[in-house]
Amino acid sequence: MILVTGTTGQLGFAVLAALHRRGIPAEGSSRSGRDGSRRVDFDRPDTIDFTGVSTLVLVSAGEAEDDVVIARHAAAIGAAERDGVRHLIYTSVTGAGDHLAFALAHRATERHLATSALQWTILRNGLYAELFGGLLGWKDDGLVSAFGDGVVRAAARGDLAEAAAIVAESPAAHAFRTHDLVGPPVSVADVAARLGVPHRVIGLDRYRESLHCVGLKPFQPAMIASIASAVRHGFLDRPSSDLVGILEREPVDGVALAASVAATTRPDHVTG
Repeated sequence: MILVTGTTGQLGFAVLAALHRRGIPAEGSSRSGRDGSRRVDFDRPDTIDFTGVSTLVLVSAGEAEDDVVIARHAAAIGAAERDGVRHLIYTSVTGAGDHLAFALAHRATERHLATSALQWTILRNGLYAELFGGLLGWKDDGLVSAFGDGVVRAAARGDLAEAAAIVAESPAAHAFRTHDLVGPPVSVADVAARLGVPHRVIGLDRYRESLHCVGLKPFQPAMIASIASAVRHGFLDRPSSDLVGILEREPVDGVALAASVAATTRPDHVTG
């Protein structure tokens, strides 16, 4: 049986849905156990039960400081070893993302997994195109950002979920492999052109200041600012054909997807 963790989150939910679309029996899990999912709380290792699970899709349990995230993933890996899981698929961050503030927890988990007794596959997911679009602001009917002229190899969340489902369907074919799953190049200039608006660049200092005014958790401003800095300075533009190879098709247009998300936050946008 395939179990997908974190299915109350967007990626976990999308992976489970992709498996079901492919006619593959799979179950979801979450901390709350809502919507019929198996209750799995990584903060309470003694309660984790992966009995009967042959393939575990471990969706990164972020939204916390590094020590907490690393401990959660360690608990999941330990329980998987104990309960006889044969293959663990972990959703990590792209290999080009080592400069990101949230990369350390991913790399620590990859290292732990590599020394485990499990058969594993690491999916190094690129930045979501939806997130890129959502991080763009508006000012005087134009886009404003700290991304500068940087380019990012962004991928649609749905494409990454489908790739995870394909790997989970035939995990042995991907045993002990690390896939770098990134999409085509996207820049704010591309998004602005698609929307027919100008783009004004601001400094990282002003951007960081703005992040402290929107009610984020204490660790989140540094994470988001690191995305802007990494894109701005050309550290997320490393290409890879792995996503195309797994999907056996071209990825979703990241520029169009980012533009559609950015358009929903435009001041004159009307919903419904």
